[in-house]
Amino acid sequence: MRDFKTLGIWQRSVKLAKTINDLTQSFPAHEKFGLAVQMNRSGVSIASNIAEGCGRRTIADQTYFIHVAIGSSFELETQIEIAFLSHYISASIYQSTVSELNTLQKMMVGYVRGLGVRY
Repeated sequence: MRDFKTLGIWQRSVKLAKTINDLTQSFPAHEKFGLAVQMNRSGVSIASNIAEGCGRRTIADQTYFIHVAIGSSFELETQIEIAFLSHYISASIYQSTVSELNTLQKMMVGYVRGLGVRY
């Protein structure tokens, strides 16, 4: 078991979840229970699965949850794209958020490789 709060991938994912939550606050009212909720859930899922994986005893279990977090990050990336195409976020917000997400994705893959698992 690892202290997940010391992991850069967890720290970064929590900041990203907060960013997404703040971002979706400006979405139109008709999206408050649609895309906004999905984006918030995906963002929270990334950090939550990293933490859950760290609470598992085996490398296989930990790897599984990091893979789930990676999957959630790709969900979120798709949802950010939809928000941009729907004109809910600006080009600069889109670019900076996707850039941060892509950095986190690379870090998570690196973390899995660091566990000795081929990705």
